[in-house]
Amino acid sequence: MANQPQLSATAIISPQYCAPATHPIDLIITKEWTGRNNFTVTDTNNNLIFKVKTPLVTMVTPRQHRFLFDANRNPILHLRRSLLAADDKWKAFRGESEAPQDLVFTRERSSFMQLRTKLNVSLANNTTTQACDFTVRGNLFQNSWKVYIANSDNLVAKIKKELGTMFITEKFMVTVSPNMDYAFIVALVVTLD
Repeated sequence: MANQPQLSATAIISPQYCAPATHPIDLIITKEWTGRNNFTVTDTNNNLIFKVKTPLVTMVTPRQHRFLFDANRNPILHLRRSLLAADDKWKAFRGESEAPQDLVFTRERSSFMQLRTKLNVSLANNTTTQACDFTVRGNLFQNSWKVYIANSDNLVAKIKKELGTMFITEKFMVTVSPNMDYAFIVALVVTLD
């Protein structure tokens, strides 16, 4: 991600998850083949960074839930999506909460019909509906996405999905820019699946 302007630390979830200012951070997000869309997040040295757990969906609560935990099993985020809505909207809440005051961000499609994926991400303190805080732009044919600040060309993360087979696990190879909150990027990635 050379030739990008240097960002000041951008903590969405927590400053402790901001990549060092000197270099990007590379993460590997591996989808576990358990039938529940669980994920393991490691660095390039195979150190556990995060786990994402997905409980089974029931008819009582027609919502999909994913929980992001740190390496010590502390809950960081609760990601929630209604299965009845056509807008592919995810909401992220602190910890295991669903309370409106714990909302961190909302991620949704910019339009229903898309040839290329474009997702708008609005932070909880963004009360305008005209402007998003981040965009995720993707090419489904190449299984790749890029995360930008708002609608600018300021790139903060690159995501490449390596397709698996029945015996090989799917992986997302993620590069997060210096000073960017990598927990936030991981939360976006696990909503792409």
